[in-house]
Amino acid sequence: MANHLEQLIQNHNIILFDAVCVLCSAWADFMIKHDQHCQFRLVSVQSKIGQQLLAHYQLPTDHFETMVLLKKGEIYTESTAFLEIIQHLDFPYSRLKYATVIPQVIRDFTYRRIALNRYRLFGKTEQCYLVTPDIQQHFLLDDACI
Repeated sequence: MANHLEQLIQNHNIILFDAVCVLCSAWADFMIKHDQHCQFRLVSVQSKIGQQLLAHYQLPTDHFETMVLLKKGEIYTESTAFLEIIQHLDFPYSRLKYATVIPQVIRDFTYRRIALNRYRLFGKTEQCYLVTPDIQQHFLLDDACI
């Protein structure tokens, strides 16, 4: 299983997201719409593979405070993950890459304020994120419902 996990990490750019968070699920929907070349694969942190990836990188598996990007084995979190992803999308979103001129401490502070209050601000769902056949190419799937 460790070999399979390593293959996934090396062969895909993986975005781990909180699938019960309304804001995070909206981010997944945004990625599906704007990552037309499927450069990234989405994985719910609640899924079996999501839990394995979090454990592999020694990240918490029971509470989720950041989106995680695994890009060819390198890990990105918080605002850096967001900016690393957004620069690969089409115009006009790719222009947000210039936000890297904002000091990381300020970007991450803002990111954390939103992340820590996301359930209160945007809500939480009791339903899992349902992957339908027309969007499944955007996901690394291990469950019918993530």
